[in-house]
Amino acid sequence: MSIKGTAFMQNNSLSGVSRMTQSQSSFRVSVHPPTVVAVMNRNGRPETSVGVSVDNVVKELSVPMVVEFVDPKLKQPSTVVVDDVSGDDAPTEDEFVTPLSVSVASGYTLLRTPRHNKGLAFTEKERDAHYIRGLLPPVVVKQDLQVKRTMNDLRQYEVPLHKYQAMMDLQERDERLFYKLLVENVEELLPIVYTPTVGEACQKYGSIFKRPQGLFISLKDKGRILEILNNWPEKDVEVIVVTDGERILGLGDLGCQGMGIPVGKLSLYTALGGIHPSVCLPITIDVGTNNEKLLNDEFYIGLRQKRASRKEYAELMNEFMSAVKQNYGEKVLIQFEDFANHNAFDLLAKYSPTHLVFNDDIQGTASVVLAGLISALKLVGGSLADHRFLFLGAGEAGTGIAELVALEISKQTRAPLEETRKNIWLVDSKGLIVKSRLNSLQHFKKPWAHEHQPVTDLLDAVKAIRPSVLIGSSGVGQTFTKEVVETISSFNEKPIILALSNPTSKSECTAEQAYTWSEGRAIFASGSPFGPVEYNGKVYVSGQSNNAYIFPGFGLGLIISGATRVHDDMLLAASEALAAQVTQEHIEKGLIYPPFANIRNISAHIAGKVAAKAYELDLASRLPQPENLVAYAASCMYSPNYQRYR
Repeated sequence: MSIKGTAFMQNNSLSGVSRMTQSQSSFRVSVHPPTVVAVMNRNGRPETSVGVSVDNVVKELSVPMVVEFVDPKLKQPSTVVVDDVSGDDAPTEDEFVTPLSVSVASGYTLLRTPRHNKGLAFTEKERDAHYIRGLLPPVVVKQDLQVKRTMNDLRQYEVPLHKYQAMMDLQERDERLFYKLLVENVEELLPIVYTPTVGEACQKYGSIFKRPQGLFISLKDKGRILEILNNWPEKDVEVIVVTDGERILGLGDLGCQGMGIPVGKLSLYTALGGIHPSVCLPITIDVGTNNEKLLNDEFYIGLRQKRASRKEYAELMNEFMSAVKQNYGEKVLIQFEDFANHNAFDLLAKYSPTHLVFNDDIQGTASVVLAGLISALKLVGGSLADHRFLFLGAGEAGTGIAELVALEISKQTRAPLEETRKNIWLVDSKGLIVKSRLNSLQHFKKPWAHEHQPVTDLLDAVKAIRPSVLIGSSGVGQTFTKEVVETISSFNEKPIILALSNPTSKSECTAEQAYTWSEGRAIFASGSPFGPVEYNGKVYVSGQSNNAYIFPGFGLGLIISGATRVHDDMLLAASEALAAQVTQEHIEKGLIYPPFANIRNISAHIAGKVAAKAYELDLASRLPQPENLVAYAASCMYSPNYQRYR
């Protein structure tokens, strides 16, 4: 078979093929048949021809193109850049142009490929071997110095959103440097790449959108979802984070612009859990939005229609879940993220028996909060069964936390779950959830309807229930008022107060308010970060009850064990593993969570315990079981350090 054009055949650590010749003039390259030629047709779909001439495939095209082929004898892909074979001028605007993919080879293309680009860190030998000499300034800068310089640049920005945009630009330019920064500066950068800044990024996503970072699947794609999944360049996907954008943090329906959440979550899967970025896939399901402001925004990037009907929504999600399983297999982890209550619980219940699914808002939040409560017992004494819990918020987070706490108490005391629920009370927008409201409650709230007279106000509920633990997951800011905090502090020496709602503006109270109003006695943690607080000459450092403690290690544990399903006992194991990382030194400072600076070690321990539970429950498929699962988890983690290229 002959190919007329400019050929680049290479052998290096990037593309795995060998450089045989390079010429900018037209020439003919002979390849022994049979040869598989992969090209794109005019409809943008891949076609495969066996034993055909590339000349025949491309003769109608009048633009430069790239054809990727495989020589069966070499068993290696080669990249052939085919010039304008017709010799015609460039096409006019009304003529068809077919964009074709380019395999990473060397030179300028290498510097534009974020997964392999090292910027100024390319050595002298690498610059020669990969044809990039002259494309970079002559200085060679090691990665550590690049980290220092980039962090210095980031700190010049005063607006968090500008830092977020700079980090996203870096991720699109130099992937390993992005993760190196995040791993080594996690406490400083976590609030930038995730909560609270990611909330503002989602609100303005249409204006700041530059390049696709995941897949957008809309109602218009019904019947073609499997086809769309195949458009993603990576075929070995192990973790998918998917949202429909209806309940982004505490900000409500952001529609298609919720993509910032899956992108941010998967960045943390890699940075904090060590899962390779190539196996992570962010997806947004666009079924419209009921946010009138977005529908009228000229920069909105999603479907301009109201949200789909329940039937249409269910059909699309069913096709999506089936396509994912068909394309990536049974062991791909699908994490539901920021779905509204009415869909979140239904999706989790429907697909848990057939897919490896996890809802971070329900299960991840529950696991990290339970870990904090277990740690807090070292400060207040007693067991979980000795405490009374009051939740403000009875949605995904509130009921999820409540259920996992009840499960843990049941495990410790061997009491029936129905009994352990009785010390856990929930308040929703209509007041205390009680038996007299049973008929009007959503199904996920009904287990928490206890015998009690109706109470409509949180302060009155605190007075009536007299909890020792107050947990906010309402998504409404400043609801833990001075009166509420003073009241719970009046009958508890050390009240546990968790203000979990995100972003910061939605937090039920601030750290300063909790410590001041409780006269420095509160054990406080929040969903968004707060700085140290000084009260009566003492400095209080509060913890952040951030899901990032749990889900990266949890996902890693599922992957290294080859788990096929998620079980509640895995969540309990993750909570206990996180709580075990809280040392006496942390407790003495009033912290109920360990510092994020050690997060990769924490994630390895969580992964090990989750994997062990998967093997114990006979839900693991990777055999034989490694002897030391924590060490094995650590050994599997992605390293953001630059690689050496031959």
